[in-house]
Amino acid sequence: MSRGHETRDRSPKADTRRGRSGRTGFTTGANAAAAATAATLGLVQGRVPETLECLLPNGQRAVFAITDGRVAGDRAHAVCVKDAGDDPDATNGAHLTAEVQRIPGGGGEVVLNGGPGVGLVTRAGLGLAVGMPAINPVPRRNIVENVRVAGAALLAAGDTLEVTISVPGGEEMALKTLNARLGILGGISILGTTGIVRPYSTAAFRASVVQAVRVAAHQGQTTIVFTTGGRTEQAAMATFAQLPEVCFVQMGDFVKAAFTAAVKHRMQHIIVGAMVGKLTKIAQGLAVTHAWRAELDRDLIAGVAAEVGAPPDLVEQIRTAATARFAAEGLAAIGLAAPLHQALAGRVIESLRRLYPGPHRLTVLACDFDGQPIASVAEEAHD
Repeated sequence: MSRGHETRDRSPKADTRRGRSGRTGFTTGANAAAAATAATLGLVQGRVPETLECLLPNGQRAVFAITDGRVAGDRAHAVCVKDAGDDPDATNGAHLTAEVQRIPGGGGEVVLNGGPGVGLVTRAGLGLAVGMPAINPVPRRNIVENVRVAGAALLAAGDTLEVTISVPGGEEMALKTLNARLGILGGISILGTTGIVRPYSTAAFRASVVQAVRVAAHQGQTTIVFTTGGRTEQAAMATFAQLPEVCFVQMGDFVKAAFTAAVKHRMQHIIVGAMVGKLTKIAQGLAVTHAWRAELDRDLIAGVAAEVGAPPDLVEQIRTAATARFAAEGLAAIGLAAPLHQALAGRVIESLRRLYPGPHRLTVLACDFDGQPIASVAEEAHD
């Protein structure tokens, strides 16, 4: 990877300030609501509309295109294809599919089910009961609300509307997400707190970090391992092999979100695995370590280099270098890679202890650019 960057399973990308077009899209929840509403209108009107306006969870209204609409007796079918805009998304292009069945005299209820391609919740801590389809609470309410409006005449007559959301290919899409680790099996999650996908947004990734901590806590785990990407996670899994997979959470750039969740759920031991660049930014005290949020503190990394014995000319070069990698490579060339990472890990612990106080213990696993552990520093006992 260029610039020594590490990849994450679900990586938030650069924001629109980096020359992106900034086209927004819609969440799986919004598309599911549109499909369900269209199918419901098909039962009411005898024909599924090709476009319709739908209420989003944020109170706005949006127009959706509908495909494959058909009505057969008391059943209607509609599809809304997800367009995530300029946000890279594993579910972009997903066919959110709704089957709505009218049950005469059923009591005037809206019943929401998950079909093929929608994941099934198998662990506690997700805000959904075990055994339920992975349709999160906000999109669930939004789907039901839109169906109630579209099917008001049928519901008023005492008919029940049974809505089933499915996603062809959803099981394969889910392999590109963290669903399996969270205990969501067999498909994707139906998500979206606003209905809008912001270009290169980070909300979904941040939410998945918090959710992963909650799941670990509900499994009775008291140790959590935060890593910044795939290579550091592999290193951490090898180093702390005694821990179950649920303890490992790729926090990406979201230090504050991760630590706030860990403290909230009373984790007793918090481990951080990262490379030199992210370690430096965490030591700076940044809540989010993404490149566009704040520049690297070159004085900090230069100071650490001087502390472990780097010659003055190299220290000055580090102070003006573009990346922390320059420091790591420069000190590695003179046999000081391990001391640099150990000292930097110590700075990280000091910063995290100050920003996120609590009874937990801290450990930092510093990795090289190949994802190999180079230093592990555990916090000294504290009151």
